[in-house]
Amino acid sequence: MKVAIVHDYLNQYGGMERVLESFLQIFPDADLYALFYDEKGTAGRFSNHVVKTSFLNFLPFVKQNHRLFIPLMPSAAALINLGDRYDLLISNTAGYAKGVRYDSKKTFHASYAHTPLRYAWEKENYLDTHRHFRSRVFKAVSRPLLNYLRRWDFAAAQKPDLILTNSNHIRLKIEKYYNRSAVVINPPVDDEKFFYDSSLERGDYFLAAGRLMHYKRFDLIIEAFNELRLPLKIVGRGPELARLREAAESDLIEFIPFVEDDELRRLYARARAFIFPQMEDYGMVAAEAIACGTPVIAYRGGGATEIVKDGVSGTFFNEQSARSLKDGVERIGKMKFDPRKTSESVSDRGKEKFKKTVAEIIFDRFKKRNENSR
Repeated sequence: MKVAIVHDYLNQYGGMERVLESFLQIFPDADLYALFYDEKGTAGRFSNHVVKTSFLNFLPFVKQNHRLFIPLMPSAAALINLGDRYDLLISNTAGYAKGVRYDSKKTFHASYAHTPLRYAWEKENYLDTHRHFRSRVFKAVSRPLLNYLRRWDFAAAQKPDLILTNSNHIRLKIEKYYNRSAVVINPPVDDEKFFYDSSLERGDYFLAAGRLMHYKRFDLIIEAFNELRLPLKIVGRGPELARLREAAESDLIEFIPFVEDDELRRLYARARAFIFPQMEDYGMVAAEAIACGTPVIAYRGGGATEIVKDGVSGTFFNEQSARSLKDGVERIGKMKFDPRKTSESVSDRGKEKFKKTVAEIIFDRFKKRNENSR
């Protein structure tokens, strides 16, 4: 089989990119495409692959300021024309990769959809909550663009022969916005890197990690821990870093821009609890923390409700507010967790099981389509 894997854009390393690595392990000879690629931004993790890119890769400042180029991304995807060169196309996407062109009679398209295009369908959560996007001028200017993106995203979502997704939370959104069904396969926890290690003693700090984006609500964590005066470590980089540093009044709050996976595992394992305040598509960092035996304090919404088992691998708070989060921190301090049982609660989400399940479903659907076309 000739296989192409298309990813939205490769200028950062997060949950989507961990899933991409698994796809590349299933199909090691696949050709890899992305709208643009930054080797440094992805910590060199894809340097063994030749990444084929769109015209955006050659425009100045795109890699560091890609959100300014959102209006061009549908066109950039459409200008990647795979023709009839591939038997199988896999799009790993939260937006644009599913929109590349190809011969639909020759090529079977399986799309792993992490979410419908967020700001197109749910601007009240992803744009209206951002301080830069609340003005009347922005709302007036953005309205026709968002209408265009919704129409484009819906049309692009009709192209795949098969849609896979990361959680029931997103499966319902795919049904609502795309009028398509999707098969849920939870993203893989890399259990070779993130696992319970009884030799690591629990420390006295709380931990949060991820891309520092406004909708991930790290501001709630800062506000709560300014008042709690408890040790907190935040691992991650992103556009909110400077603002969050400024908001951190407590000298017990520490920012760690980047760590390798081995060090991240140790940070997970030694934390008293992992803080997860956002409405997330799935929540891979929460699953990784649990795999290391650390309970999670999560907002009761989104993918976290499919990962955290109250009393076994963590607890929930019910409102996205500092007060509610503080209640969760105080409550977990009175609870006892068995780190081994906490880790075992996500033992069915390992990388090998993910790869096996994905391969079986894709090949089964691929075979059936070919049989029906004879």
